[in-house]
Amino acid sequence: MKISLTNKKALVGGSSGGIGKAIAQQLAASGASVTLMARNETKLKSVLDSLSTSEGQSHDYILVDFSDFEGFQKIISGYFESHEVDILVNNTQGPPAGNALEKNIKDYQEAFDLLFKTVVRTTELALPYMIQNQWGRIINVASISVKEPLSYLALSNSIRASLVTWAKSLATDVGDKQITVNSILTGYFDTERIAQLNAKKAEQLGISEKDVLSDMKSKVPLKRIGDPKEYGYLTAFLASDNAAFITGTQIPIDGGLLKSL
Repeated sequence: MKISLTNKKALVGGSSGGIGKAIAQQLAASGASVTLMARNETKLKSVLDSLSTSEGQSHDYILVDFSDFEGFQKIISGYFESHEVDILVNNTQGPPAGNALEKNIKDYQEAFDLLFKTVVRTTELALPYMIQNQWGRIINVASISVKEPLSYLALSNSIRASLVTWAKSLATDVGDKQITVNSILTGYFDTERIAQLNAKKAEQLGISEKDVLSDMKSKVPLKRIGDPKEYGYLTAFLASDNAAFITGTQIPIDGGLLKSL
């Protein structure tokens, strides 16, 4: 099976590193023209240089800060005034770690703006072209924590669960337009985010980061954490015509970590 995204235009959030970068690279390798979106311009330029142009694609980036919703909204609205998107990958940085006792209402509002409002607003702006074209792919980067909450990620647990429920509702509403909406439930991957969370956990438990990582790997049936490239492969498939009958799903990519059905 060949994944072909030739002549498709993709917008990928959080693509200056980690999972977002891997997604952008795989979409480009499959023939799509990709616009990167993140807040670190130096890293964005580096990722931009790494994207394949083997099919004559044109790639670009926009500089946004997902944690500043009002600022983000102005920039993303301006972008869609002159651009159209076939494939939208909703991905942002994660909110601060911490358990429910450590968080207050302000923390939850900031997490809601970051993880939910930015996604809904971007999707609202992308949908008119998809509806007109009778083709579209909306892919949300979520977490396994929507099924099995992680004790140290209260903000992410709560808001990402809302996002996945919204995505399921949207999938029903736009299905007759041949637009698919799917959420990927992210397990443990070799990214800066995981390294940061492991450092915090190591400090709390009084153990080394190496021990935290070893314990993490031991809990995964495949006894390793994921390579971001593997995430890119799944996303490229969901973005293609090969996945045209897959919508409204929540697909774990976690090496078998989730115990729930």
